[in-house]
Amino acid sequence: MIELKKTLVILSPGFPKNEADSTCIPPQQVFVRNLKALYPALNIIVLTFEYPFHSVSYQWNNVSVISFGGANRGGLIRLNNWLRVWLTLRRLNKQFQIVGLLSFWMGDCALIADKFAEKKNLKHFCWILGQDAKPGNKYFRWVKPRAENLIALSDFIANEVKNNYAIMPAHVIPVGIDPALFGEPAKKRDIDILGVGSFIPLKLYSLLINMIGTLHIYFPDIRAVICGDGPERHLLDMLIKDYRLEKNIELTGELPHTAVLALMQRAKMFVHPSSYEGLGVVCLEALYAGAQVVSFVKPMDLPIKNWHFAKTPDDMVNMIKKILEGPFCNHGNIAPYVIEDTCSKIMKLFDYSDPAIS
Repeated sequence: MIELKKTLVILSPGFPKNEADSTCIPPQQVFVRNLKALYPALNIIVLTFEYPFHSVSYQWNNVSVISFGGANRGGLIRLNNWLRVWLTLRRLNKQFQIVGLLSFWMGDCALIADKFAEKKNLKHFCWILGQDAKPGNKYFRWVKPRAENLIALSDFIANEVKNNYAIMPAHVIPVGIDPALFGEPAKKRDIDILGVGSFIPLKLYSLLINMIGTLHIYFPDIRAVICGDGPERHLLDMLIKDYRLEKNIELTGELPHTAVLALMQRAKMFVHPSSYEGLGVVCLEALYAGAQVVSFVKPMDLPIKNWHFAKTPDDMVNMIKKILEGPFCNHGNIAPYVIEDTCSKIMKLFDYSDPAIS
């Protein structure tokens, strides 16, 4: 009898369209790439619902990807895509020995994975990664998950799920950083403040520019770089002009992941003004790059060295001011969570050990 290949199926709203697409969910692609490298005998198949925006099957870093090209369309198109995903899962279940299903975010990926796993007696874990833990997520009602099937990205997310849905995820597994992605340290820290993220209201980059406007009074030569793009780009440009900070703030647009990491190695401080954040992996990367980190949301219950938390905008301004006034001290290579540990913890949930490394 032919032994079927052991396979982990990952369901995600989006996934990189090719190996050069480094800006699509960077933490999740770092996880999948390292998972394949650490468990080479494991067959990994990613089913991506919405992005890339067309139906295609392809290879990505030795991982098989099947895109259903939903392009965030609703109605009958979404229902038809769900059916296509279901039929694909049925085919894969006959073709391989599925060790389990892992869905990213509590959304339609979790819904389909949960129902299929229940029908076929397979393991399924949903990784709750951020805004899906906020109130009003209908998929919690539709899926009715059990605590043992939920993975929270951070202690903060676990508590959000408990407070909003009266269920405490049984597992807390942060996405760790990949030290191998970092190049040689920069010779000079010539960036005072670095910000990285999507230009959307939730991320509060307009507030960051306001704070830099205040800090400019004390530090006329302050230099800030903000990487990203989004619907608030025009607003941020206007604010920079209003504060006359054209010589102080640079908006780089969206940059490749490696370019962002290189900027982190030039930054004295990484400021993450988001009003809601599961666990900013960019903050972990900035810590490893040697920058001080300042944010509003505390993701983990235990303190993390060089990560400072502000309660109000004024508190954050004072915190940044104090750090800039003192001598810069590089405490690089701080890595409270690394990707190897993340992969190991996830695969333990599926009771899988790779014969190539066991």
